[in-house]
Amino acid sequence: MKQYNGIKAKYPDACLLFRVGDFYETFGEDAIRAAKILGITLTKRGAGSDSETALAGFPHHSINTYLPKLVKAGLRVAICDQLEDPKMTKTIVKRGVTELITPGVSMNDEVLNSKSNNFLASVSFGKKNLGISFLDVSTGEFLTAQGNEEYIDKLLQNFNPSEVLIPKQNRVQFKEVFGEDFHTFYLEDWVFKEDYAFESLTQHFQTVSLKGFGIEDLQDGVIASGAILYYLSETQHNKIQHITNIQRIAEDAYVWMDRFTIRNLELYHSTNLNAVTLLDVIDKTLSPMGSRLLKRWLALPLKDATRIKSRHEVVSYLKENKEDLQKIQYQIKQISDLERLISKVATGKISPREIIYLKDSLDAIIPIKTLALASKNESLKVIGDSLHACDLLREKISTTLNQDAPVAISKGNAIATGVNEELDDLRAISSKGKGFLEDLEQRESEKTGITSLKVAFNNVFGYYIEVRNTHKDKVPEDWIRKQTLVNAERYITEELKEYESKILGAEEKIQQLEGQLFEQLVNWMGTYIKPVQLNANLIAQLDCLNSFTQLAIENNYSRPEIVDGFDLEITEGRHPVIEKQLPIGVPYISNNVFLDRETQQMIMITGPNMSGKSAILRQTALIVLLAQMGSFVPADAVRMGIVDKIFTRVGASDNISMGESTFMVEMNETASILNNISESSLVLLDEIGRGTSTYDGISIAWAIAEYLHEHPNKPKTLFATHYHELNEMEVLFDRIQNYNVSVKELKDTVLFIRKLVKGGSAHSFGIHVAKMAGMPQTVIQKAQKILKKLEKDHSGENLSGPGIKTEEELQLSFFNLDDPLLEEIKEEIMNIDINTLTPVEALMKLNEIKRMLVKK
Repeated sequence: MKQYNGIKAKYPDACLLFRVGDFYETFGEDAIRAAKILGITLTKRGAGSDSETALAGFPHHSINTYLPKLVKAGLRVAICDQLEDPKMTKTIVKRGVTELITPGVSMNDEVLNSKSNNFLASVSFGKKNLGISFLDVSTGEFLTAQGNEEYIDKLLQNFNPSEVLIPKQNRVQFKEVFGEDFHTFYLEDWVFKEDYAFESLTQHFQTVSLKGFGIEDLQDGVIASGAILYYLSETQHNKIQHITNIQRIAEDAYVWMDRFTIRNLELYHSTNLNAVTLLDVIDKTLSPMGSRLLKRWLALPLKDATRIKSRHEVVSYLKENKEDLQKIQYQIKQISDLERLISKVATGKISPREIIYLKDSLDAIIPIKTLALASKNESLKVIGDSLHACDLLREKISTTLNQDAPVAISKGNAIATGVNEELDDLRAISSKGKGFLEDLEQRESEKTGITSLKVAFNNVFGYYIEVRNTHKDKVPEDWIRKQTLVNAERYITEELKEYESKILGAEEKIQQLEGQLFEQLVNWMGTYIKPVQLNANLIAQLDCLNSFTQLAIENNYSRPEIVDGFDLEITEGRHPVIEKQLPIGVPYISNNVFLDRETQQMIMITGPNMSGKSAILRQTALIVLLAQMGSFVPADAVRMGIVDKIFTRVGASDNISMGESTFMVEMNETASILNNISESSLVLLDEIGRGTSTYDGISIAWAIAEYLHEHPNKPKTLFATHYHELNEMEVLFDRIQNYNVSVKELKDTVLFIRKLVKGGSAHSFGIHVAKMAGMPQTVIQKAQKILKKLEKDHSGENLSGPGIKTEEELQLSFFNLDDPLLEEIKEEIMNIDINTLTPVEALMKLNEIKRMLVKK
């Protein structure tokens, strides 16, 4: 316990798994937490005494079952192993922490998800900017950036790190800005110093400066990256030569989407349970590397027309050459997770079987290389040319390891015959030994006439001869008795003893030699880290492009035309997610959208709730996004200039936990849009102003629409609203056009046709929607009466622009009729003390008011 307490003191905030014999034990608080998370028994040591401690443990070979559960529960887990062989020491066995696993730093396959990166992030707080860095230690990807709070927030949303490192002094600030959804870990402030970070990075990459990585001017980004390297050494991750470079996330290279847009468009997360996200629909990748890269492409759509077009070219080529596509897909299916396998080589945590997977994956790349080089597409040729054949590596693995190598080196028979002469000799002795035992058994049986005699082995006595009691009298005198059983005796002979030491010695030596040869192979493979990582990246790109092609073929997507300028013209566009959710046989109603900066900068879409306004808004954004990722799009044709920022304000989401109402959230998001628009922006606003009173809402919506129209950047805007008063804007502003989502009125119901047509819509169908939702009949009838009354009272009034009415008229008053009876009723109601009124009294009071009306 003294040894345990000493080690625990160094890792106070981690759950310490302490190796004792064949078990990993946890003590005290750790044991209470572990028992709860893992569902294992909690016992006590020294019950009732002063040294009473809680205790919970599990067998050491079950570590892969239990470890992921602890990490996923958000714990940091320190694994404390025995550092020497208990047989070799007379005192207490030396122990030490061999690995510290945290949610963001793990190489364990059970903790990781093959389709997602497991990022560790670090945020540094500078004077003007914040720096951020992301590292996936399981793949070696290392990225950095810096910018304002909004930009860092967007990256945190996109990369969704499992753990975030922050300086202790900024813990409050971090929570205020980025919320409490992240697993955070606080580091001492001195770790976040520029000279320390610079030194850590240059030392690791063995360079003099960081110019080669293009990050030397990112002062805050460099500090954040240095903190990550410090954290790796603190968590005992010292073998990290698979982190071969660090990349800058260039803010100006990708489409800007703020976090609201990422959330509103449900790209890869959704607040709704069982919701299907865009990623679910478009991910047709076949390899783990492809799946992870596709997420990155979705988070960071391109703005460079040349790169976008080159992706479109590849998809076009593969779509036309389906045979090539199928061959490449077949080969990609044979490829394991190359990125994570080569990282395991670097950290020395790879098993013989995984090395065979690595070789098989590299073998599968050769036909892809040949195919790509022979294709008529330039981009594919470049990929083919860049793929590394790794001939020597593949050959070395083939000759060194058996094809059916075991899961662990200790299981034996991993190294192939012919690699090491001594090993082959020892194996011969070992296998001959087995034959020798069979001979001995037969020989002794014939000599003594004991037919049931058998030679066997156990860990306590080694080899022995077992004789049943019925033949006990036939045993020769020179046999030495070793053990008596109920119905048999066990003996040994000199000859058997001699051979035992030879065989057991050989097996021990074999294990030792195999271990050494395997270690040499793994160390030598370390020289191939970069080429294999390059291959993994190229295969991931190819996998994503294949995925786009498959998507286009299956769902009838077409190639978008990227042009100079600002126009956006979508012919018969569809919503990629909704069209997949429709029942079989129900067609998706497609729509045309045209936006430019001269004639139709803003489309004002009116139409009832449920008619499909939001779907049209979202599908426009998703089509633009898919096009700029390099994918084909769900439309008959698209002609578009590059969009550099997409803003959406869709749907109401209360942020009550942060103390903000729906309306406050809406205004925050809208303010963020108005302050950041550029001339290539696409702005999608849905039901702005609905979180407040009608006239307030109309005024705000009008003012926002006018601001966007008059803004010198003239951003392309789709504005969906159910305030029909905004249709007046088409007359007053020359670049605003009215459209509506058409509806067919039948006698007492409505049919939603979901087609966008020119012109504003006359009135809302909210009551029809309420009826369809199953609202009680009495509520529907009452609503219709009130609607008729309001329409009658307000007929003749038309809103032809905000700010025309006087303050009094803006407030809809229930009692503004010059009627003494109503005044009396008003008086009556105002004098009721609701807090002390019982339900029965309330009914009586209501009856009284009713009588006053009847009297009249």
